[in-house]
Amino acid sequence: MTAIEFYSSFEKLNSSLNSFAYNLTKNQEEAKDLYQETAYRAITNRDKFNPGTNFKAWTFTIMKNIFINNYRKKVKSATIIDTTDNLFFLNSGSVSLDNDAGRNILMEELEGMIDALDDSIKTPFMMHYIGHKYQEIADHLDLPLGTVKSRIFFARKELKTKIERHYGDLTTVREKLTA
Repeated sequence: MTAIEFYSSFEKLNSSLNSFAYNLTKNQEEAKDLYQETAYRAITNRDKFNPGTNFKAWTFTIMKNIFINNYRKKVKSATIIDTTDNLFFLNSGSVSLDNDAGRNILMEELEGMIDALDDSIKTPFMMHYIGHKYQEIADHLDLPLGTVKSRIFFARKELKTKIERHYGDLTTVREKLTA
């Protein structure tokens, strides 16, 4: 590929590369910088392009790799390394930890409610909760599919009743769990 063909091919990709750069960075100025860096690297490494291969893929790969490298540098530079003897800088940050005691107590109470369920509905419910499909549960427990679905429904219904009786409104429980 001659230099003129190379520059012509690169010029045809101008709008696509700019769009891709903006899609990666989500910032117009950073997209311009990324495009410029890509153009520079493509031109300086023109001899490494194999004629007959996909030129567009080659330039997009250059851009993607530049973006990834810049992102990794940015993340690495944001890491705080504290070399002081008493770790003063790490301990003086604005990081605050939430107290999960209320949420933990709530989860223990909910687990107690689940444990209090009758085994005939608790077992299919717990299997479904951990991710088993209805058919897998039916096969494992040697029950008809409809029976498994019914038992899971009844377990949910009974838990909902227990939760409403104990806590009142269900939205309160949801808020506590997601807070």
